[in-house]
Amino acid sequence: MTTTLAEPERTVQSHKLIPASLVAASAVLIFAVGNDLVGYTLLVGGVVVAAAVDRAFFRDLVLIAGGLFIVSLVPLHADLSLQHMTLMGGALTLAVLLPWLVSRYVYREDIIKFPVNTGRKWPLSAKLYLIGIVGLAYLVLPVYLLSTGVYQNWPDASDPVIFWRLFLGVNAVGIWDELFFVCTTFALLRRHFPDWTANILQAVIFSSFLWEIGYQAWGPLMTFPFALLQGYTFKLTKSLTYVVSVHLIFDFVLFLALVHAHNREWLPIFLY
Repeated sequence: MTTTLAEPERTVQSHKLIPASLVAASAVLIFAVGNDLVGYTLLVGGVVVAAAVDRAFFRDLVLIAGGLFIVSLVPLHADLSLQHMTLMGGALTLAVLLPWLVSRYVYREDIIKFPVNTGRKWPLSAKLYLIGIVGLAYLVLPVYLLSTGVYQNWPDASDPVIFWRLFLGVNAVGIWDELFFVCTTFALLRRHFPDWTANILQAVIFSSFLWEIGYQAWGPLMTFPFALLQGYTFKLTKSLTYVVSVHLIFDFVLFLALVHAHNREWLPIFLY
């Protein structure tokens, strides 16, 4: 049997913003800057301050911080060896599974949800948005990858084995992003902050993670708005299926653009 605590006060002036900001800043330092010492100090500091200011918030922030800590234990670069893919896949799985298990079976709550079959039909606007994502990705990604050279953060997929591993890896990480950053982090933060504040916090963490994955140079100018849109879209649709569809469409174009960037004679369909 699950229980629901009384709805916390959701105000941007809340003292809870200090520990939440510390945890978000820790992600920037750990994943984007690579300063683990200061990053872990802020991560622990955020949890400690949360314990001092609000018990319910402390419980939720521990779940977010725990997931971030697990993910930080493995390198996140695009190494497509089976050993690294297994190690990274295990860490990412545990980072989603552990907060859900603790929330559901220790806290006895039903806050972290992964709504797949919502029973709601997608309106025309939602379908048109998916088409718009294709167009946006087509116009932006090749320019971004080739003008900055960051496509080299991903391996050359000219080998058939690497080709399919890259395809699998890009899509698997895209799904995980929505499971952890939107369905877990955003959902937990929304209990304590206005939606826009919670969304900004999760987007900071989201884009920091993507920086280490390979979206560097001016990548945050693209990944941060994308993370905000994904959080807002989830708020509107309440559908994991839809936000994953958006993400996978974007990532499919990314995959095609990466293949082209490494082998210009392949898929000469892009404008840049």
